[in-house]
Amino acid sequence: MQSLKYIILLCLFAYHAQAQQQTPNRSAIRQGLSDTALLELVQQQTFRYFWDFGHPVSGMVRDRSSNSAHDDGDNVVTTSGTGFGVMAIVVATSRQWITREAALNRLLTIIDFLRKADHYHGVFPHWLNGRTGKTIPFSRKDDGGDLVETSFLFEGLLTARQYFDRNTPREKELRDKINATWQEVEWDWYTRDGRSVLYWHWSPNNGWSMNHEIKGWNECLLTYVLAASSPTYPVKASVYHQGWASGRSFLNGKEFFGIRLPLGSDFGGPLFFSHYSFLGLDPRGLKDRYADYWEQSTNHTRINREYCIRNPKGFKGYSADCWGLTASDTYDGYNAHSPENDFGTITPSAALSAFPYTPEYSMQALKYFYYKLGKKIWRQYGFTDAFNETQQWYASSHLAIDQGPIIAMIENYRSGLLWQLFMSCPEIQTGLKKLDFTSPQLK
Repeated sequence: MQSLKYIILLCLFAYHAQAQQQTPNRSAIRQGLSDTALLELVQQQTFRYFWDFGHPVSGMVRDRSSNSAHDDGDNVVTTSGTGFGVMAIVVATSRQWITREAALNRLLTIIDFLRKADHYHGVFPHWLNGRTGKTIPFSRKDDGGDLVETSFLFEGLLTARQYFDRNTPREKELRDKINATWQEVEWDWYTRDGRSVLYWHWSPNNGWSMNHEIKGWNECLLTYVLAASSPTYPVKASVYHQGWASGRSFLNGKEFFGIRLPLGSDFGGPLFFSHYSFLGLDPRGLKDRYADYWEQSTNHTRINREYCIRNPKGFKGYSADCWGLTASDTYDGYNAHSPENDFGTITPSAALSAFPYTPEYSMQALKYFYYKLGKKIWRQYGFTDAFNETQQWYASSHLAIDQGPIIAMIENYRSGLLWQLFMSCPEIQTGLKKLDFTSPQLK
C-alpha cells in the first residue's frame, strides 16, 4: 500500500521491542469511574506525554519515550507528533489542566524554534534535533522536506492560532508567527514542476529521488486540503482530482462483513487513515464528489472491529472488548497493522481515537484496556503503545503519533472543540470550497 511510509521506513529504525523497553512507571488503576471521569483521566494522563516529556530546549514533541536505538537519543523530535501535541495543548488549556499563560509559553517556544529550524521550501523534515534544529534523516534519502508530516504540524498550529484569539501582545505574537510560518510553505513546489499530484519528499541532497506521489486513500487528505488552502503557494483543484483521487486504492465501494466501504483498499487499511486528517477536519457531513467522509470513517472503524471479533487467525484476546488495528510498535519492531496485515497486535490508539465514530464500541474497548489490562499497559503517559497477547508482549513505550490522536479525537467526541477551531480557519473554508467539498461548517 503506497501510503504506508511507516511500514517501509520506520522498520529501518525498528528494534526488538524487548530490548528497547525502559523501566515502566506504573500508575494505579482507579475503580468505579463514571464514563466521563474515565475519559477525562485518559485524556489528561496521556497529555503528560506532550507536556512533561516535551523537549526542554525546543518544546517540540519527542518521537517516542524510548529512543535508545537512535544516535540522537532523546533529541529526536517529530514534526507530525508536534502538530498533534499542539492540539493536545489546546485541549489542556480549554479543560484547565494548564494555564493559558503556560500554554502560550510552550507554544511560543515551539514556534520560535521552528522559525530557525531546517526547512525546505518552507516544509519541515520528518525528524529534527530538538536541541539544534538540524534535520535528522529518516532514511538515507529522506533527509529533506516531508510534506505530509508538515501538514499534521500545521493542523495543530492553525488550530492553536484560532484558539489563542485574544487581543494581547503575546497571543498576537503567536498568531503572527504561525501565520508567517504557514505562509512560507511552498505547497506548489511539491508538485514537482507543476505536475498534477503532490510529492511527499524533496531533499537538497537527493532531489525528488524518493519519488513518492501522494495518492489516496490513506491518511493524507489533509495535505491536499492545506495545499489548496494556502494563501501564498496554493495548488490548483486539478491536483486534488487528478492526483490524490486517481490512486489505484482510492475508490472502493465494496462491502466487508456487510458494511460498505466507499474509499480505500479492501477492509480499509490501518485505522490511522480515519484519524490523522480528521483531528481537525470535521467529517460530520463532509462530502465531495467521491465520498461522505463520516460514512467512510465510521464504516472503516466498524469493519476493523468486526474483523477483530471474527478473528480469522485465532489470535489470543481479540473480541468485541479488545479490538483496533493500526500502525504501532509490536513484538518484533514496528508495523502498520490492519485486517490484511494482522499479526495479533492490538493498539489502544486505534479504538480510542475512533470515539467520534463508534462511541459505544470505543468505550467498551477503553474499559477493557483500563480495567482488565491496565496493570500491564497503563503508565504515567497513559496507555502504552500496543500489546500482543498471543506473544505475551506488552509495550512499555509510547509513540507521539499514537498518543496525540487519543486526546484529540476523544475531545472531538466530547465537545467538538478541535473540529470547530480548525474548520473556522478562513483559509480552510476557502480550500474546501475550491475542491468542491460541502459541509455544514462551510459558511
